[in-house]
Amino acid sequence: MADNSTYQLPKYSGVSRALHWIVALLVFMTWPMGLMIGFVKDEVKLDFYLVHESLGFLVLWIMLLRVGARLYAPAPPIQGSFGERVAAHTVHGLIYMFLIIMPVSGFLATNAHGFPLQWFGLFPVWSPIEKSPQIAPLLSTMHEWSAWIVLVLFALHLLAVIFHHVIRRDTTLYRIL
Repeated sequence: MADNSTYQLPKYSGVSRALHWIVALLVFMTWPMGLMIGFVKDEVKLDFYLVHESLGFLVLWIMLLRVGARLYAPAPPIQGSFGERVAAHTVHGLIYMFLIIMPVSGFLATNAHGFPLQWFGLFPVWSPIEKSPQIAPLLSTMHEWSAWIVLVLFALHLLAVIFHHVIRRDTTLYRIL
């Protein structure tokens, strides 16, 4: 095993690191809340929806900031074999894609079901669509599938973190800390 104590891989920019952890925290709050909505009492269901949708909308905007930050300060090069680099780029790209698809489809589904978003109850958020019972189920299905895909991608991402940190004992994890 190589001694990695003197060699540090280049880190992501400070903005990228901060946005990464903010999105992670928001997803860890939003995802389980969305899963729980079907199990809560009717009296609090709308409150759960309000917080879930508002946090999801926040995820969307922070993900768009992440894309901008990534364009401004590209990610440091990924170390590893060709296959590992392809896998890492693919999983990261899919995570970005689905962390945008998921909140967009959820936002549009909410509006298509006839419930425009009141962001944290503070102000209404304009939507490009109005109530549309024809497309609401499709958008809800997209949102639900996107959520499960994000969960699978997160699991792959976490497995890679464990692989690098515990098995390889390299400094890959420290690039995002």
